[in-house]
Amino acid sequence: MSALAKRFRGYMPVVVDVETGGLDASTDALLEIAVVLVEHDEKGFFPGETCDFQVEPFAGARIVEKSLEITGIDPDQPLRPAIPEREALQRIFRSVRRALRENDCTRAVLVGHNAFFDLGFLNAAVERSEIKRNPFHPFVSFDTTTLAGVFLGQTVLARALEVAGIPQDPDAAHSAGYDARVTAELFCLLLNRVAPIYRKAAGASSGT
Repeated sequence: MSALAKRFRGYMPVVVDVETGGLDASTDALLEIAVVLVEHDEKGFFPGETCDFQVEPFAGARIVEKSLEITGIDPDQPLRPAIPEREALQRIFRSVRRALRENDCTRAVLVGHNAFFDLGFLNAAVERSEIKRNPFHPFVSFDTTTLAGVFLGQTVLARALEVAGIPQDPDAAHSAGYDARVTAELFCLLLNRVAPIYRKAAGASSGT
């Protein structure tokens, strides 16, 4: 059994970040999506492969100008290398399913900063795209906002990264690839910090 399967009882954490045209997953466009796989070696957990795509707004999608001001995304930029929503999901899911097999895991669990937001947009995109085999659990998630608040005393991502000593690039913030990567670094750092507590608890439950 792999370290990931053992640590999370067959679940596999996968960090996800989305950039969107608004706050409503049912009506607003998904504009970027990125996932970072979590890996493990003798030193602990660390961010692995990244899949990062710019996405074409689905037909009839709403886009709120205020959201574009925050992300800096221009959906109408002719050189923007966007692909259809369904294609982006299919390519991401292929990577996730491969990692599930390699790690003896049965289901991916979304890790996100304010995870309910990312999971809501992911689930809505899956439904629109009529994808039947979604490797992600539909409602279970790991929220780094909560974890950072508990262990670092900070809930804002940039402040949590600062306390954790993780380097930042403010100019890259609010892009899905960057946010997913630093969220993965934060998640792995917190996992590694609590590893001694986990090992002690696991040993006690097994009677060793």
